[in-house]
Amino acid sequence: MSQDIQALNEQFGFKGGISFVDRGNGFIVAEITNQHCSGSIALSGAHLLSWQPSGAEPVIWMSEDARFENGKSIRGGIPVCWPWFGAHGSEEIFPAHGFARTSLWQVVKTDHDADATSITLRLESNVTNLQWPFPTRCELTVRCGSALELSLTTTNMSGEALIIGQALHTYFAVGDIRNTRVLGLENRDYLDKPSGFARMHQHGEISFASEVDRIYLNTPDTCLIEDPDLNRRIRIEKTGSNSTIVWNPWATRAAEMGDLGPDGYLGMVCVESANAAEDVVAIAAGDSHTLSVRYSIDSE
Repeated sequence: MSQDIQALNEQFGFKGGISFVDRGNGFIVAEITNQHCSGSIALSGAHLLSWQPSGAEPVIWMSEDARFENGKSIRGGIPVCWPWFGAHGSEEIFPAHGFARTSLWQVVKTDHDADATSITLRLESNVTNLQWPFPTRCELTVRCGSALELSLTTTNMSGEALIIGQALHTYFAVGDIRNTRVLGLENRDYLDKPSGFARMHQHGEISFASEVDRIYLNTPDTCLIEDPDLNRRIRIEKTGSNSTIVWNPWATRAAEMGDLGPDGYLGMVCVESANAAEDVVAIAAGDSHTLSVRYSIDSE
């Protein structure tokens, strides 16, 4: 399927809804505008770059130092981690969080109604992919309106069961992480990466005063990001996911990373809906699995 700008706009674009632009060096972005919001999605990685409800502050955080280049990961937005989360289970040279976030996806459908504008992108893997030699289709549908909805569907087209890990690695914009709280994961166990993935227990809400990098287990729950500085709560609802990652690198780790921007860690928090650690998904031959999220804003 063509990635030519003119062909994309003729086949999938429509006035007052979605258009395709080249932001330089073939980095193609679908730009969405409607009465409810604005948003943008890169074809590289099916990476959502922005979502901003009308009359509101941006909800999705993007680093000032993010680099936009085909085949490279992007700091901020919503990276698609697939078909594994974190390091590969056996191959050290394979990229962390899989190859989907650096692969070029194909647009297969766009649509709109009174409430939202949507786009579906597809990534297919086959036996020639050395990192994932299984006939598999992955589709991401993004629906942008006054709420943001994403559905990541994996279809196993092989003749055997497959096991996948995945995450929608969402970077949320906050006024000041030092005043931010995450609610909804109280009394859950988690694996703590800074402590060598030691199993720990959450007492009360999550607050931030140092690096936080945790995989919360057995968590189908709705979460809330409580942000007094921006006077809002971000509501995170999900299905098809039983693990939740909460991450902020804090100052020292952020400085080592080099692409979070000056004090960028203060304005972001990742709350990721995932199938990770004990929550990887087995998909039988011919079956599918969908991880879906819905983000909305509750005013304080």
